[in-house]
Amino acid sequence: MIHKIVIPTPFAVGDVNAFLVKGDALSLIDAGPKTPEAYEALKFGLGEAGYTFNDIEQVILTHHHPDHSGWIDAFENATVLGHAYNDLWLKRDEAFFAYHDQFYLDRLVKEGVPEEYRGWVKQMKKSAVLMGSRPLDKILVEGDLLPGHPGWSVLETLGHAQSHHAFWHEGKKTLIGGDLIIANVSSNPLIEPPANPQEENPHPMLQYNDSLKRIHSLPVELIYAGHGGEVRNVHSLIENRLVQQKDRALKVLAMMDQGPRTIFELTKELFPVVYEKQLGLTLSETIGQTDYLVDEGLVHANRDESGILHYEQV
Repeated sequence: MIHKIVIPTPFAVGDVNAFLVKGDALSLIDAGPKTPEAYEALKFGLGEAGYTFNDIEQVILTHHHPDHSGWIDAFENATVLGHAYNDLWLKRDEAFFAYHDQFYLDRLVKEGVPEEYRGWVKQMKKSAVLMGSRPLDKILVEGDLLPGHPGWSVLETLGHAQSHHAFWHEGKKTLIGGDLIIANVSSNPLIEPPANPQEENPHPMLQYNDSLKRIHSLPVELIYAGHGGEVRNVHSLIENRLVQQKDRALKVLAMMDQGPRTIFELTKELFPVVYEKQLGLTLSETIGQTDYLVDEGLVHANRDESGILHYEQV
């Protein structure tokens, strides 16, 4: 049994979905943002299915973003499970937060973002108040079986988040996909720091494309998505998304006809209306396209004396 609970969010993405899954255990996958409105929606949705907060035995996170992880705190009797990266946020790890800010400041320099925009970094953690504040009880990794749910296995599907998991049932040909594949919009591969500062910086667009291709290789017929309705035309949708992403990258490549460009210059041209209000999202999108072009051998980057990267056609 899978019962969808639709939860309001204060974010532009709109409502988020949580899923009540009944097996040998009673589990909730994702828990909405930590707002009063979301709490009431969760309470109502659980009640529709005949349950209360105290009945839930497990809360399983697809990823750490606040619209998915907020009300884990409401399930005092439940075990909380998810990717290890979730804990860096759920524990409010101050060392990680300091490293988080420095990571983004360093990136802004490399991207050629003027100093007057760099205060944006301080705003990035504001949404952490809408996340839960209890650590995971159990870490899930690629290939694990979901406790209490025979047939359901864990897939690490990075790209949209460095904590992203999807849950696959081969017999049912069904995926609980978080924000990996949404019916009406392509998810944003977001720039996030690696868990270990010594690791290479992630390339979320390349990770995301790999995750899409992985799902395409499975006989999946139904996806319960983190936002919006269920997805059924899975393989054709993935094929279209990959083509669209390549087309966007080639548009960025064409912008370099007039010479080398910084990430910030490309972002201003790609998103002239919204780049100032949504700097993080728009920079992530531009970085994703240039990462794709570099990976395809179509562009390369040179760093000037100020540490700024300039991308140009090969």
